[in-house]
Amino acid sequence: MRILLLCHSFNSLTQRLFVELRERGEEVSVEFDISDAVLREAVDLFEPDLVLAPFLKRAIPEDVLARAKCLIVHPGPPGDRGPSALDWAILEGRENWGVTLLEAAPDLDAGPVWVTRAFPMRAASKSSHYRHEVTRGAVACVIEALQKFRNGERAQPQPELTPMRPVCPRALRRIDWAADDVDAVLRKIRSADGSPGAPGSIGGREYLLFNAEAAHGLPAAEPGTFLARRGGAVALAARDGAVWIGHLREPAAGSLKLPAAHMLGDVFSALPEKPSPLIRYEQDGDIGYLHFAFHNGAMSVADCRTLEAAIVSARREKARALVLTGGPDYWSNGLHLGVIEAAQSAAEESLQNIEAMNDCVRTLLAIDDRLVVAALRGNAGAGGVFLALAADVVMMRDGVILNPHYKDMGNLYGSEYWTYLLPRRVGSEKARLITQNRLPMGAAQAARLGLADIILPEAPEEAEAVMRARVQLIASVADFAERLAAKRLAREKDEATKPLEKYRSEELEKMQRNFFGFDPSYHVARHNFIRKVAKSRTPLHLALHRSLRPRRDIA
Repeated sequence: MRILLLCHSFNSLTQRLFVELRERGEEVSVEFDISDAVLREAVDLFEPDLVLAPFLKRAIPEDVLARAKCLIVHPGPPGDRGPSALDWAILEGRENWGVTLLEAAPDLDAGPVWVTRAFPMRAASKSSHYRHEVTRGAVACVIEALQKFRNGERAQPQPELTPMRPVCPRALRRIDWAADDVDAVLRKIRSADGSPGAPGSIGGREYLLFNAEAAHGLPAAEPGTFLARRGGAVALAARDGAVWIGHLREPAAGSLKLPAAHMLGDVFSALPEKPSPLIRYEQDGDIGYLHFAFHNGAMSVADCRTLEAAIVSARREKARALVLTGGPDYWSNGLHLGVIEAAQSAAEESLQNIEAMNDCVRTLLAIDDRLVVAALRGNAGAGGVFLALAADVVMMRDGVILNPHYKDMGNLYGSEYWTYLLPRRVGSEKARLITQNRLPMGAAQAARLGLADIILPEAPEEAEAVMRARVQLIASVADFAERLAAKRLAREKDEATKPLEKYRSEELEKMQRNFFGFDPSYHVARHNFIRKVAKSRTPLHLALHRSLRPRRDIA
């Protein structure tokens, strides 16, 4: 089928649908919802059998509805209506929620139902629910609906519709440190994370609050009092306990969301420091597990240095394998573009950040006394992918999306030793195609290409159990010593052929042109990405119907 994905941005859900549909042999093109005229033009050019919209903020024109079947993913159960479905569900403490595939109708969210999926709610942020339960449910709904569509089945009328619920008002999410208990603070912030943030006063200044979790073991204090710091997060007293706040943003339009450490400055530095759980080492028999969960997968210079130190520390423990698990939402997305954008010199901060990422990769490549396993439980992009490829074995949870390229960020060349690591895995020609195509890939394609060695089940709990069992199996094989010897020999041969530092210097020479040269495209792209500047057109590598060149599939 010819399926047109209509979306506001090429976000995690849209990428997952793009990957899953193409994996099933569908012809998929993408159009950003810029205007009615642009959508009509896309329908004229592509002549889709189906228009699929992962969440729309406005109704599809009736003349488009008359030309093509249009389905909309709504992050709520049948009958629910409105643009803040997940926000309300978290804010009101719903125990169960759902995702529904609706047929588009002139009245928003009022069309008949094709498929729905229910799920229990976790104590997690809106963005985490979106990436996991909503995305899994949406994919299942779309696959089932396509089969029904092919079979000639029809959608079923919705049950009694609830009134259209408005956008969740900012005032309802305002933090009142004296009146709100910890549960209320968490629900308010999680319902607004990652956008628009929950308003509140911290240290006498107004901020939007993000990335919150309960704080334990801290002394009681007057609500709103600063208590401690850990990593980049600050702890504040609530009515009946305390809460860690990881990120803040000033309310002014165009302001940046940054770690609390960056926003609070000297006030933050003066607080007592507590151990950070963002990076945690676990020893299970002769297997070491290094867990690291950076917010949105972004790694600042400080994050990279902390991770590098944790890797070095892990090497002091006796183990046959070191497993890097990343976080449950993201493995890594490489450079922290927000911190770079906020820096006095974005070019200098970019260079320092890529040097720190490179040091992490080099530290992994230097490990020769144990196997290194990258277990990707969450999505990875750009330098985060190549950090994973520094491992000997790459495991990837089904449903994880990789973006092993840099060029969407203003033709950024990239580093992290990718010119060594990617061809080592897939060969020079496939490496060139992967980086030029600029398309996301799922676990199946990654395995076919050689980027992933083992695919784990999609369900997180099952994936965790299978991952640990497979690592134990790998580390207990009879020829383990021979495998380590072969690893050392291969690295020595590669180093003799071309030293790692040569790859690094060549990559950094090109990166310095991106950072300091006459072409400002990297800085413009980063600025637009961080400031959420709306796209004025759909990139041609996504809009197949607008490209003069056919899209070339790699595997």
